[in-house]
Amino acid sequence: MSEERKTIFQMHFEIGDLIKIPNLLCYLRIALVPLFCFLYLNAVTQKDFAIAAAVVVISGLTDFLDGQIARRCNMITDLGKVIDPLADKLMQFAMLICVTVRVHYMAILVGVLVIKEIVTAIIGAVVIKTCNKRLNGAKWYGKVCTFALYIIMVLMILLPNMPAEVQSVLFVLCLVSLAVSFGMYIRMYAIMIIDTKKKGITEFKAY
Repeated sequence: MSEERKTIFQMHFEIGDLIKIPNLLCYLRIALVPLFCFLYLNAVTQKDFAIAAAVVVISGLTDFLDGQIARRCNMITDLGKVIDPLADKLMQFAMLICVTVRVHYMAILVGVLVIKEIVTAIIGAVVIKTCNKRLNGAKWYGKVCTFALYIIMVLMILLPNMPAEVQSVLFVLCLVSLAVSFGMYIRMYAIMIIDTKKKGITEFKAY
């Protein structure tokens, strides 16, 4: 493997990266995950559910802020590229699993999200290794999916006694959002593979 290809798998890390503001916000988001689980699973009154929903909103806002700060203040780090999506996925899984306790068929969404993350991770690793290409961060459809998931989950957390028909509509919207995002990422990886077959493996390229 050439030196250029080796750098794809290497992370640049400095001690100072640990305390950069975007990464500190990521730590906060990770810490909010068990707090949300505790609050939601022990919620009884409407106020309890509202507090749990507020934790999710705070997590979403810090997700937006850490990205903005990282880009605008030149604080993008390899550490941040790892812990930022990790914080996202942890909260997403926490929300879906916790809501499943009260709305059992939401377990379908947990399964879809697990399949999506595993399949895209495997395909992404294979494309990096065999095609010398990788995704350059989350795509717009991934961000839209995440936004939709947060909005829908906040509604279901905030309003646990909403009509079953409304819950079903929100469930379908969330399922469609996940499925479309999954399909778009698979399409992007297919484009990378096709490009490699047409042009051969040349210099590293991020899509």
